[in-house]
Amino acid sequence: MVTAINRRDADDDEVGQFLIGLARGTAGALLFALPMLMTMEMWFLGLYANSWRLLLLCILNLPLLLLLARRIGFENIHSWSQALRDAITAYGLGIAVSAAVLLLFGILNDQITASNIVAKIALQSVPASIGALLGRSQLGQHSDAEDEEEGEYSGETGYLHELFMMVVGALFLSLNVAPTEEMILIAYKVTPYHILALCLLSIAIMHGFVYALHFKGSHQLHEGQKWWQSLIRFTLPGYVIAIAISIYTLWTFERLDHTSLSQIMNAAVILGVPASIGAASARLIL
Repeated sequence: MVTAINRRDADDDEVGQFLIGLARGTAGALLFALPMLMTMEMWFLGLYANSWRLLLLCILNLPLLLLLARRIGFENIHSWSQALRDAITAYGLGIAVSAAVLLLFGILNDQITASNIVAKIALQSVPASIGALLGRSQLGQHSDAEDEEEGEYSGETGYLHELFMMVVGALFLSLNVAPTEEMILIAYKVTPYHILALCLLSIAIMHGFVYALHFKGSHQLHEGQKWWQSLIRFTLPGYVIAIAISIYTLWTFERLDHTSLSQIMNAAVILGVPASIGAASARLIL
């Protein structure tokens, strides 16, 4: 009898924790995706965005959410099946929050087709779903020490994990900026000297964020390790990731069509500034 009661209490506690996780996920989706939900370019992209590119973005978002959920799900994650459940839940929350906000803002009116409505919601659901999972990390009450006791946090993480976190951060921030017309305008106005300065500045910011400015979650150099070793091992690959993500997001939003290679690289370096900051920030907070 006592065992049955304890089991029931444990099940109730698990359900309660999951519901709290859902609430945090909804809050995270709103907090991180609201700027994009209120951006006019994101609304209009749903009217003319290439459906195949948009579909590819949505498909690629699912394994990204799966790997992210394995790290920071709605509750303590102990298996890939739980991570998959949380990834699907986050995607569902992203879709629901995006649809609700766009509907309340009058963006989903009766003058657009069903395919346009689906495209608008699908486009917004990608950053919203990432925000839903980030809500677990940023809005939870657990400290790092508590998470470590629960087996969820392991301090120093593996190299591939670090690179993946940079992918998440770069993608999330680049999605905020890539749809805007200002990206293309700046790409036409800058000179090669501006581009070189932006590259150096982005790399310096990435390295400083993680190793020099002593933010919460900063990484420390190992004893005997030189500063340039971490620069070569983490910062420079991270910047390459930020540029690659920038090119992909610009391509997805059709910002690179009918442009020269130099303009493509200019736009990628410009978008690489927020993308690199996002990559560095992800290493700190995730």
